[in-house]
Amino acid sequence: MASYPSFRHSAGFGKRIEYWIIGLMLKEGMDVYVPLVDDHAVDALIKRKDGSIAQVQIKARSRTVKAGDAALFAAIPHAEVRSDYWFVFYSEGLDLIWIMSSEEFDREAVRNKSGKNAGLRSIWFNGRRKNKITGVAADYCKPQWTKYLATNFERIANDGTNAKL
Repeated sequence: MASYPSFRHSAGFGKRIEYWIIGLMLKEGMDVYVPLVDDHAVDALIKRKDGSIAQVQIKARSRTVKAGDAALFAAIPHAEVRSDYWFVFYSEGLDLIWIMSSEEFDREAVRNKSGKNAGLRSIWFNGRRKNKITGVAADYCKPQWTKYLATNFERIANDGTNAKL
């Protein structure tokens, strides 16, 4: 595992992962546009073959997070369902990507009821358990979230119509 200066690594981690995800989309032949300003929680715009546009918000968790939080995404503003809006979640520790539409995220995420993040959303894709053979605890993707796991961006490219959910 590479050693990174902690502040420098954490300060730019999210942006580096955004560009990495966008690079993966480009490798799949998608037309990707990156806004200069992120005022609307949009990290990328995808122009589909049919001419429609998808808006994408990319969220990432570093492998340096606290044990058990590998895929905890918290304090996400999402006041209403947005048409053709997608979330791409990446956990570096698990090396997994989940893709959810705005409607799916709205349905599945927990709305924080109190505290400084009241009204914001959280979703926790992972659990933590001990390996029965080694006795070492490790994070894993909870079974209810496997339906959102992705190895490509077909759901976004095809407006979710060819998705198996």
